[in-house]
Amino acid sequence: MCWKALDREECLAILARNHVGRIAYAWQNHVDIEPLHYVYHDGWLYGRTSHGTKIEATGTNWWPVAFEVDEVEGLFRWRSVVVHGGFYVLPEEGTDRQTEEWEQGVALLRTLLPETFTADDPVAFRTVVFRMAVQEATGREAEPGTPDPTDSERRDG
Repeated sequence: MCWKALDREECLAILARNHVGRIAYAWQNHVDIEPLHYVYHDGWLYGRTSHGTKIEATGTNWWPVAFEVDEVEGLFRWRSVVVHGGFYVLPEEGTDRQTEEWEQGVALLRTLLPETFTADDPVAFRTVVFRMAVQEATGREAEPGTPDPTDSERRDG
């Protein structure tokens, strides 16, 4: 199997065409990873979650978190992107700017799930809207083949 590093534009394209990823964060003496649905827009990942460990443990704004998205076509053909950045809860009420950011987040989430925050919302318990800055994005792509034995950086070891 061969792999190559993805440039930032390739990473952003993968984020834009997918909608399920995993957020990783440190809490006390361990790291936790949870799946989330999201929408990528203009350098930000928007999503929603419910109150729980990640919000209670870290507060409403925290750094650093990691977010990971995979595209898997087969055992030896896949792409993976890891994002690092700040995580910000968007309050429904607050300053005009905060309300505007919350409304933008909800509008983006409705492109994925039109019932978001309506009576027909299938995940109404997810009341916390957030966004995550895509400050760093790295990725790899694997494909079947024979690696070049002289290029140790491109081999998956």
